[in-house]
Amino acid sequence: MKKLVLALTALAAFTGSASAADLAARPYTKAPAPIAPAYNWTGFYIFGGAGGGLWDADTNTVTNPGGVAISRDQRMGGDGWFGTVGAGYDWQFNGSWVAGIFADGQFGSLRGSLTEIVGGFEGREKLRTSYAAGVRLGYLVAPNVFSYVNGGYSGSEWSGVGFSTLAAGGGPTLFTSPSFHRNGWFVGGGVENSLNIFGIAAPGWFMKTEYRAAYYDRVTLPETVVATGLPTGFSDTFKPLVQTVSTSLVYRFNWSGPVVAKY
Repeated sequence: MKKLVLALTALAAFTGSASAADLAARPYTKAPAPIAPAYNWTGFYIFGGAGGGLWDADTNTVTNPGGVAISRDQRMGGDGWFGTVGAGYDWQFNGSWVAGIFADGQFGSLRGSLTEIVGGFEGREKLRTSYAAGVRLGYLVAPNVFSYVNGGYSGSEWSGVGFSTLAAGGGPTLFTSPSFHRNGWFVGGGVENSLNIFGIAAPGWFMKTEYRAAYYDRVTLPETVVATGLPTGFSDTFKPLVQTVSTSLVYRFNWSGPVVAKY
């Protein structure tokens, strides 16, 4: 009886070992890939910055009254620096596309020369302020980098000009033309990116760099003699193009940041 029990025990042990050996190896399961960061670009933002620019203007001299041109267009110009502030709202759609509306103003001094061609007189013309309202459309080249084009309406305020003779090396102001306002349109483009770089966390803060070209209508500026207040009988026409490059800090109020990666 004792021998029978030992034999059955040995058989059971052998059978269990064989069954364990026949079991398939546990399959290897790879961890799921992390979820890619997703950013929300929809919402309001404000910005402020600075930049540099230049203006070019086609100008000639015409009779006043009558407006008969007595010289051909000459190209005048100026340059300088400015500050800018603005605000806008963006909508993100179809994953990586962003469209928006915005308004801004530029304040500074882009100064240059304006010549009264017939008499050989020269004065200083200055772009004081400009402002714009428009739309922009672009694509997220990375989740936190936005490349865009923009366009819309632009207005501008220019100084008056005091003319003096070139032959006298400047001298006193002999006649003037008035300050004026011009409307026009602009086109441009730029890149905006999050400041969460180099290990620095700056939720909601961005930087954008933008180029803009603004085209304004021609204006006719009558000349007035300083000593008498009477018209000189001539006017100067002025048709400016203004080009600027600016860099601004942007704050987005609803910036949610990236979704935390999960495994």
